[in-house]
Amino acid sequence: MSAPNSLGERPVPPRRGFAGRGGGRVSWVAAPPEWRGTTAQVCGLWPFAGGAGSPMVGVPVGRDLRTGETVCSDPISWFQRAGLILNPSVLVMGRPALGKSTLVRRMATGLAAYGILPIVAGDTKPDYVDLVIAMGGHVVNLARGQGTLNPLDPGAALAAARQLTGTARRRLLADAHGRRVTMVSALVTMNRQAAVSDVEEAVIAACLDVLDEHHTESPATLVEMLEVLSEGPEAVRRLTLDRGDDGRYRAAVHGLESSIAALLQGAMGDTFAHPTSTPVNVNGPLCIDISGIPDSDAKLKVAVLLACWGETFGALAAAQALADAGKAPPRLWFIVLDELWRVLRSGPGLVERVDSLTRLNRQEGVGMALVIHTLKDLVSLTSEEDRTKAKGFAERVGYLAIGGVPAGEVPLIQDVVALSGPEAELLAHWADPPGWDVRAGREADPPGRGKFLLKVGGKAGIPIQLQMVDAERHVHDTNKRWHTRAGD
Repeated sequence: MSAPNSLGERPVPPRRGFAGRGGGRVSWVAAPPEWRGTTAQVCGLWPFAGGAGSPMVGVPVGRDLRTGETVCSDPISWFQRAGLILNPSVLVMGRPALGKSTLVRRMATGLAAYGILPIVAGDTKPDYVDLVIAMGGHVVNLARGQGTLNPLDPGAALAAARQLTGTARRRLLADAHGRRVTMVSALVTMNRQAAVSDVEEAVIAACLDVLDEHHTESPATLVEMLEVLSEGPEAVRRLTLDRGDDGRYRAAVHGLESSIAALLQGAMGDTFAHPTSTPVNVNGPLCIDISGIPDSDAKLKVAVLLACWGETFGALAAAQALADAGKAPPRLWFIVLDELWRVLRSGPGLVERVDSLTRLNRQEGVGMALVIHTLKDLVSLTSEEDRTKAKGFAERVGYLAIGGVPAGEVPLIQDVVALSGPEAELLAHWADPPGWDVRAGREADPPGRGKFLLKVGGKAGIPIQLQMVDAERHVHDTNKRWHTRAGD
């Protein structure tokens, strides 16, 4: 023990003790053992118990990079059970090959165990087919020669409406009518690379009314819509203000006729010219596989992806209407919208069309994952109006799961959520290219593979390392073609 000084005061030892002989200095302090338990289990340990720093509600997605604690995260659990977010949705972003699809698949797998049905409305790679098959779900294939999709088909809405009465029936039919008008308008906009005018949209709606009146047994197709435009019934003509002049009518609908005709051939082939080959069923796990359409066929790929979204959300609206009326069991769904950037950048005004197609009248029961590469995908659109609306997709989601992004993308992210200096540096580091593993004689894994920063508004982010278990690896291989060698 140190002797007191002239004032009778004894020196205060530093936190590791006094140095020197007899000082008792400890060069290494062992961390105390830690145990995790519920408040009911550890309440008797007060005041030696502390709250955990990572959410433990939802699907286990990995470990906190700072503490090693297990982190649980999914948009439905964080919204419904934990109350951490105000909207059951997540925006997953990051550079390719860093694990975005793997993170979404993990969420879908865990939510399926909770009874929440995964719906992949357009798988472009494919990333989710094996997972849905392993769950005993249904896979719909759409590509040239592999299936057709009729954008005028009300799908499940018509069958559901037969079981409903009164306001519920009228609301569902009106919703289905609006979705079909939006679907045709979006396809025309995408194909012609110019927006549909208000008169053209009204003409499309009037044509649908005429077709629905005469096609009660089976839905009409775009072929029949062209015939209606050619015949020009009064219900359609009066919207063009032709005043009995056939020449004025032909001039008013010529552009729309040409655009719809182009959807039935040319770059689109016959994908939208025939009845839907396989109806969408959202009563179980579902994946619409469009990976058979090559990236070089970009226009068809975007058109089919857009149509898949419209078909899927129409089926969900019908299922919700039946559940609200007590005609079907209530269900919860987890919707995956991958490659969002492809559609948003394919034509002017499509941001608003996508927003209309993917909006449900009764939001309860639907969680969503939007997957993009970077926010530049949303803010690099041609018009300022589209850029503002696209940015709104990121601002309205419940939270962001951000993987490695280039340093130049960080300011764009900071326009949506607050990032601290260390968080920004972490995201940029995760985007660094991989090094070379000398011992293995191959390229090492990228530094950001499987790493994500979970951000809820201005709160501090949670950096995680996604970890897979052996049981799920066979449904997470998205590079099968590279792994398959001749003779194997």
